[in-house]
Amino acid sequence: MSSMSLPDAARIRSSRRWQTLKAGLFSSPLNTTITLVVLALIAWVGSHLVDWAFIRATWSGTAQDCQANGGACWAFVGVNLKLMLFWTYPSDLLWRPILGLVLMFGLAGLSTIPRFWGRGLILAWIAVPLVTCLLLRGYFSGITVSTNDWGGLPLTMLIWTIAYASSFLIAIPLALGRRSSMGGVRLVSTGFIEIVRGMPMLVVLYVSSLIVPMALPYFDVNLFFSVEVALTLFIACYLAEVIRAGMQALSAGQSEAARALGLSYWQTTGLVILPQALRAIIPPLVNLGIGVLLSTPLIGFIGMIDFLTAVRNTAATNEQIWPHCYPEAYAFAALVYFLICFPASRYSLWLERRLKASTSHQAKGK
Repeated sequence: MSSMSLPDAARIRSSRRWQTLKAGLFSSPLNTTITLVVLALIAWVGSHLVDWAFIRATWSGTAQDCQANGGACWAFVGVNLKLMLFWTYPSDLLWRPILGLVLMFGLAGLSTIPRFWGRGLILAWIAVPLVTCLLLRGYFSGITVSTNDWGGLPLTMLIWTIAYASSFLIAIPLALGRRSSMGGVRLVSTGFIEIVRGMPMLVVLYVSSLIVPMALPYFDVNLFFSVEVALTLFIACYLAEVIRAGMQALSAGQSEAARALGLSYWQTTGLVILPQALRAIIPPLVNLGIGVLLSTPLIGFIGMIDFLTAVRNTAATNEQIWPHCYPEAYAFAALVYFLICFPASRYSLWLERRLKASTSHQAKGK
């Protein structure tokens, strides 16, 4: 029997999707009515949104031009773009945060290519945040910029990159400790994970910014450093559970075969268990990373100016000059977050299918 051609397979998959969609939306008169009402509502809202955001929008000009047209005032975004993206970072030194963003987004893009997964990528995750901090601080030139002047999108991406990368250093020992046969190690690991996971992130941030400086009165605790430590510990506890789930998903035969070959516990863990577990949980790791990135605006409550806080403060500062500018400001922030997170979510789905296909192919080969 000849194999099915790719166009025929794609046509069959498309037909199956349509049949599933038809069965779910038009399977009965009631479902058909609900579907038509929802489609009409979407069309009505969409037409008004398109009219406001594009047809009657003002793309350049003044606040008076925006009021005359009555649509979205995208001119406000254009005039205040620097403030929303980089906050009060010196204008003549903007090349620093721009270069930092290029490095961090380049690192994220490089991490999506499986052939680059290795020690070099691990070193890149260490080097890029460090270089970005040095850039923003000004160690490569004579002008130093305080961490208080860091803000906007570079600060958001930097906090996320450092906290997410550093959390692996704590999450892996915690996951191993929770699976340990030693009762004391297992109890300490489990207790730490459950206590931290039982607290909201906002509470952890308040402790790092208020309680820690009060507990260390003779030390000048840097807010940026304190927040990074708190976020790293918080994310590590969630990450530890994801890693532990990946290790538990492996069959017991993996460890037994390694012991039969004479490998020690650490050799078995480092060479057999962890590589397979981390490979299996890559899609959940991407989803966790997206969730952490979308939670970074919480640092605005403790005085740090992340991207969303910079957008909100910009709108509040210019409200007298640009009346009713909040919808455009938040729409711009939503667009930026969408452009970052949507490709990552689609990549997670693609990677999950790829890993399943690879696993299925290996099983058939055996």
